Amino acid sequence: MPRTTPLPPQVRETADRQAGCLARPQLTAMGVTADRVAREVHQHRWQLVGPLVVATTTGPLARRARLWAGVLTSGHRSALGGLTALEVHGLRGWERATVDVHVPRGRDVAGPEWVRATSSRRPVRLVARGGLPCLGVEDAALAAASSTRAVTTADGLLAAVVQQRLTTPGRLRDVVRAAGPVRHRGELLALLDDVEGGAQALSEVRLVRLCRAAGLPAPSQQVVRLDAQGRRRYLDAEWDLPDGRRVLLEVDGVGHLEEERWYDDLLRAAEVARPGEVVLRLPARALRVEPARVAAVLRRHLST
Repeated sequence: MPRTTPLPPQVRETADRQAGCLARPQLTAMGVTADRVAREVHQHRWQLVGPLVVATTTGPLARRARLWAGVLTSGHRSALGGLTALEVHGLRGWERATVDVHVPRGRDVAGPEWVRATSSRRPVRLVARGGLPCLGVEDAALAAASSTRAVTTADGLLAAVVQQRLTTPGRLRDVVRAAGPVRHRGELLALLDDVEGGAQALSEVRLVRLCRAAGLPAPSQQVVRLDAQGRRRYLDAEWDLPDGRRVLLEVDGVGHLEEERWYDDLLRAAEVARPGEVVLRLPARALRVEPARVAAVLRRHLST
């Protein structure tokens, strides 16, 4: 049996940088022929990932390999976009199996079914994260928010990007304004105004809007208190009333129902409360599905 010629060392070096993935043009530039690629695949040392990319491993692709395959499939000047770019930037809780890529306008992408290519008329900022080309946080957030049909999803995404401190409301607002007519533009700008006013989570934004619609005073948000161990804790909302009373509100999402979180939340509320203060706890879902009921509860406690 004829001896197999060793692959050029730069093949392994490049594959190591790209989570085991290589584009066919890269292989050609390194002197690896199409016949050699076919032989490596036939002998189950490599595998095809669409028509333009090969993986130098076999078996299911790890997440990072899929990200590289998406970029390499999409060609020159492509980058991770939308929720995938935000995932790489560090956003948590919004991960999806699909790999979103941003490509120059007019380019058709033939790749695996889990690669979704989009483009934009407006200029975007590209950055590198761990070697992967990505849209900047603000451009990626706008692309993801404007691609969803549900405005509540778009609002929740931008609130999460700010809450997780990936960017600021001001930077996001600049990108939304510069983008011109995009889906949900007016709502996104209104949301960013509310977030900049102190709200962080979408539930806090809803609280501000509920108070405004019901004619209730706006609360102070993300108020710092110290617990029994001297750790900084943040209250969702606080009202200092003219008669000297103070009302505290914690808005609990579904994550607060986990036993350990629930236990810690109850103790924390007891520790940070001061004598004479009223501490309320409301489910975040109630702000969305029963706003009138929530407004009635708040009005009863805030009335002087």
